[in-house]
Amino acid sequence: MAWAAWLGWDQQRDVQPDGSVTGPYEAWQVIGLVLTLLAPLYWAASSRRHITDAVLGVTTGLTAAAFYDWSDDASGLFMVGVFLVAAGSFAATTAVTALIASLKRVTVTNA
Repeated sequence: MAWAAWLGWDQQRDVQPDGSVTGPYEAWQVIGLVLTLLAPLYWAASSRRHITDAVLGVTTGLTAAAFYDWSDDASGLFMVGVFLVAAGSFAATTAVTALIASLKRVTVTNA
């Protein structure tokens, strides 16, 4: 759902004045997606203590959304991007949930 809200509607590449092509996503869209996913990730990792579920849920959701969004690519290279989304989201959510869990432990221990 977050993918569709932030990235799903922008499918056009932008041609810059110098002829270079960028996109289809702008940096603010990706930042918005990341910030949107931080709230449920924090909730799952800290208050519910479901670290594995948080990591796998975000990774699976982003990977499935990327696959669905990019699967109409005629070159077939979309699978490389889908793999990179899976690997990157797994690594990032693992790091963030580990940080949240360790900060939560420190806070509880010092309280």
